[in-house]
Amino acid sequence: MPSHPLGRPGYARLLESARRTLERRNAVLGGRATVPAPTDDECAAVSGLLGSDHLPGARSISVQLDRLDACVRRSTGQGLIELLETLGPPLRRPRDEESARRRLREDILAPARDSPLTADAWYRTWLERIGGNGTVTKLVNLGDTDRLRRAVRILEIVAPRTDTAPPLPLPSLAATTTGDTKALEHRTPLATLVLGALTERTGLPRADTAEAARALWEAHGVIGDDLASRVLVLGLPAAGAGLGEWLTDAAARGIPFQVTLHQLVTLPITVTAPVVHVCENPAVLRRAAAGLGAACAPLLCTEGWPSAAFHRLATAVRAGGGRLRYYGDFDAAGVAMARYAIDRHGASPWRMSAADYTAHVDDAFPALTGTGPTPWDPELAEAMARHGRAVHEESVDEDLLRDLAPDPAATPSRPGDAE
Repeated sequence: MPSHPLGRPGYARLLESARRTLERRNAVLGGRATVPAPTDDECAAVSGLLGSDHLPGARSISVQLDRLDACVRRSTGQGLIELLETLGPPLRRPRDEESARRRLREDILAPARDSPLTADAWYRTWLERIGGNGTVTKLVNLGDTDRLRRAVRILEIVAPRTDTAPPLPLPSLAATTTGDTKALEHRTPLATLVLGALTERTGLPRADTAEAARALWEAHGVIGDDLASRVLVLGLPAAGAGLGEWLTDAAARGIPFQVTLHQLVTLPITVTAPVVHVCENPAVLRRAAAGLGAACAPLLCTEGWPSAAFHRLATAVRAGGGRLRYYGDFDAAGVAMARYAIDRHGASPWRMSAADYTAHVDDAFPALTGTGPTPWDPELAEAMARHGRAVHEESVDEDLLRDLAPDPAATPSRPGDAE
């Protein structure tokens, strides 16, 4: 293919300047093209195109674009814009691009704004956040009109779920909403978007780790494996064929028992214990089993972030008229879990007052990396911030074991120890 007559180097800087001017003006003719300190070859090429004299040694060449357009059209049969787009990429039209971006942004946000979830404050806060933190802008830049729509559909499915609803396998949720069973695996873009909303809804930590992601999914009854979702139990008799019998026998023997979500779903139980204590660390339950055995008051252990199995068993306790007393580590994660258990299950704080914290804190303990609010005792957050040290369950388990002993009524009450 022969070269274009205006594709010679002598025209290059003039046409580059014309392109820049036109792009600033949204491809509307006007303004000037300028060539500073032109070479003899550039002077000759431009003067030939314009039909004017540009002597060697000229300090600059400056041409009105409407005149350049007429000269180009006379020489090539093309207008200036057509020529530039023949020799190079299409002209950028910033105002048109911005209008298109605004339309695309509205198209992306429309399904989210039309969702019935807009009635919920957490959802509105999440939408405002992703609209302002660059998330929606990134989707616009990618031209991705599906991700937010799919995320909203997933939220519409999982947000209304209750603790008594059948568990929803994560691959099934992904397949139903996207056609891809792996679309919601940890750190996929869609999972990250959905989990950000679930963080806003629950107040649980962000899904920066696989464990935190699992906790967020399981808080909404979405599970990766109903056999892996479990809760550790001691001293909790229950009624019901199979699981109820096993729990009752384990309680009579003072033996810890791992209950899976699969068991809780397939072998429903009834629990009538008036008070059930909850701890975070299995070391506490292990000590209770060793020291108190069958005499231990009913005790559940979340083994870290509460699982779907824990939420289902906690619901069974409350359905039977019982109440939960929750103890966790005095650190950011422990406080977040306590706050969530109190909000979700109506639990009472168990030895989680400012007085309990200050009675055990020591400068040798690990440094805190944040605290979070403690609405059941605002002075606790203040004390933790002041001391800057974490207090873990193992440091206070003697107090916990006294509460779990056969006659807890004989134990003196502690300041801020809610009943």
